[in-house]
Amino acid sequence: MSSAKIAIPPNFSFHQTLSFLQRSPRELLHRVDEYRVWKALRLVHKNLLISVAQSGDYLQIDFVNAHPTSEEKRLVKQYVSEWFDLETDLKPFYAMARKDGLLKELVKKYRGYRIVGQPDLFESLIWAVLGQQINLAFAYTLKQRFVRQWGEKIAFDGIDHFLFPMPQQVAGLTDADLLPLQFSRQKSKYTITIAEAFASGVVSKEKLQHLSLPEAKEELMKIKGVGNWTANYALMKTFRYPDAFPLEDAGVHNAIKNLKGLKEKPSLEEVRRVFKKYKGWEAYATLYLWKSL
Repeated sequence: MSSAKIAIPPNFSFHQTLSFLQRSPRELLHRVDEYRVWKALRLVHKNLLISVAQSGDYLQIDFVNAHPTSEEKRLVKQYVSEWFDLETDLKPFYAMARKDGLLKELVKKYRGYRIVGQPDLFESLIWAVLGQQINLAFAYTLKQRFVRQWGEKIAFDGIDHFLFPMPQQVAGLTDADLLPLQFSRQKSKYTITIAEAFASGVVSKEKLQHLSLPEAKEELMKIKGVGNWTANYALMKTFRYPDAFPLEDAGVHNAIKNLKGLKEKPSLEEVRRVFKKYKGWEAYATLYLWKSL
C-alpha cells in the first residue's frame, strides 16, 4: 500500500480532530474508527480512497484503492493539510485566549482543536444552506439523503465511501427531485441556484482564493440564498479566514449566554462587543465557543 506523511505542527490534536469528525452517525463523506479516518477524494483523473492516522510526530496517509502518482500524492497532502488546518500557527491565539474570561478554560480543555474544514467550497455552501433553521441531526439527515442519492461512491471491503455530488449534476435537479428528501422549497431552490453558479463558472474556489474577506463575501452573497451567515461560515470552513465568523449564529449566542450566566441570549451588538477582543481570531474564538456547547 502506498503512503505519504505530513509532519504534525505544534498545538494540533488528532484526537480532537477525530472527535469532531464523529459528530453524527449519519455522516457519509468520511468514516472514523478508533484511530483513523477514511475518506474518498475526487482528483482530476481518478477517485482515491485514503485513510489518515497519527504515527508519532506525523500524520500517515495511506492510499487504499490505487497507487497515486507523485502529483496526486502532493494534491492529497495539500487536501489533508487544508482539511485539518495544519498551516495555522495557533500560538498567538492561545496567548490571547489564556487571558480571556470566556475562552481560557476552553482552550485549556480542548488544546489542539483546530478548524476541521471543507476544502470543497461548493460542499461548504450547500452544507451551510442545509443547516439553516433546523437542528444539526436533521441537517445531517438531509445531507445523508442528498449524498446517497447523487454522490459517486468507492466500494472497498464491502463498505461504500461517498463523494459529494458535483455542481453540474445538482444544477440539473428540480424541486421534484429534492422535496421528496424533505428539503423545504427554499432549501431546494437555494441548493440548485448555488449549483448553477458553480456549474456555469460564475463562482469557484479559484476565483475567490486571493480575495480579501469582504471581497469574497461580496462575491458569494451575489448568489441568491447566500446571506451573511452562510458566506461567513463557508469562508471560515473553506479558506480559514481567521477573521470570518457567523455573527448571527445561534450557537455562538447560546455559548456566550451560558458562559456569562445570562438570562437571555445576547443581542448582536453585545456579540460584536465580545468579539472585539478576538480581532483577527474571530473564526477560532467561534470554534471554541461552539465546542463549549
